[in-house]
Amino acid sequence: MTMSSKKKLTACLVLADGSVFYGHGFGATGIEVAELCFNTSITGYQEIMTDPSYVNQIITFTFPHIGNTGITTHDNEALSPHASGMVVKWDPTNPSNWRAQSHLSLWLESHNRIAIGGIDTRRLTRIIRKNGAPHVAICHDPKGIFNVEDLLKKARAFKGLEGTDLATEVSCKKSYTWSEKKWNWPEGYSNEAAPKYKVVAIDYGAKHNILRCLASVGCDVTVVPSNASIKSILALKPDGIFLSNGPGDPAATGAYAVPIIKSLLTQTSLPVFGICLGHQMLALALGGKTIKMNHGHHGANHPVKDLENNKVEITSMNHGFAVDGNSLPSNVIETHISLFDGSNCGIRLKDRAVFSVQYHPEASPGPQDSFYLFEKFASAIESAKSA
Repeated sequence: MTMSSKKKLTACLVLADGSVFYGHGFGATGIEVAELCFNTSITGYQEIMTDPSYVNQIITFTFPHIGNTGITTHDNEALSPHASGMVVKWDPTNPSNWRAQSHLSLWLESHNRIAIGGIDTRRLTRIIRKNGAPHVAICHDPKGIFNVEDLLKKARAFKGLEGTDLATEVSCKKSYTWSEKKWNWPEGYSNEAAPKYKVVAIDYGAKHNILRCLASVGCDVTVVPSNASIKSILALKPDGIFLSNGPGDPAATGAYAVPIIKSLLTQTSLPVFGICLGHQMLALALGGKTIKMNHGHHGANHPVKDLENNKVEITSMNHGFAVDGNSLPSNVIETHISLFDGSNCGIRLKDRAVFSVQYHPEASPGPQDSFYLFEKFASAIESAKSA
């Protein structure tokens, strides 16, 4: 028994199968219902919590030291957390980091996000790996009073992510421009003063660092809503199209997104680059299919093989759905696969600069092995403009 486990139990996590975990609540009080996943990253809990792709998900962090670096606004991937809550092994300590501006618990409370500590996260992770991502209810009550039966009903009533379009919840409501580049020591963030390529980024839940990476390779980025019309996109006279990451079931989002992408592919010869949900949207537009994974891929240590040069990249991932590689038509080449389970991680058209990946090359958090994809996109735009 750890010292923290002797504290009063003020939170509980109830799984739809009836499993109950008790621990110590921090952050906001109340009840939240969501899908439970686990993330294996050892850094970047703030970037993970603010990733719009985590809407309607509670995250179990397998790394025990969560909260030790505090919170800084510079590490946000969106203006506020999008994950519904968090589960950790050890209660967060006071931050020890010169960049810290706030305590994790206070930050979560200010954004109405519930967290629970003192949990056997290894046991919880094994349950998720074996049985798939469960529907859960999390409750934080400082008095330690829990209606487990009611929480179980709430968990079982949660409709889940399948068949649900969540991109419209996190997409921007009106277009905006982006020029901020990647963070560099010691100056921090700076703006791209002389962009060379005009890129329209369709926002299904775009992370800030993806936009920074685009700016860092010379792109003048205009971000448009997920349901922006083909007419409004082409009116911006882009040199290239970017399809962003985002949450929810790609098939549901594809109901309105796929026709737009198909029009872009048929009416223009513009280079197209997609990441995560954007990868899935592109695959659907090209005739492929997507499937719900058992527990998904969530972490910053996922090995991916580039099938075209046999190189292996260590990547950051966050997805619960995947493109079915067997469903891809003959004019689409599978370029990358996961070395964990062989699932599809990248595609490209045979005869055009149209490509996408399932993982996150923006490295926030995670390794920077895949930044070359942004350079590849910029190079494709340069070639297209020259031609």
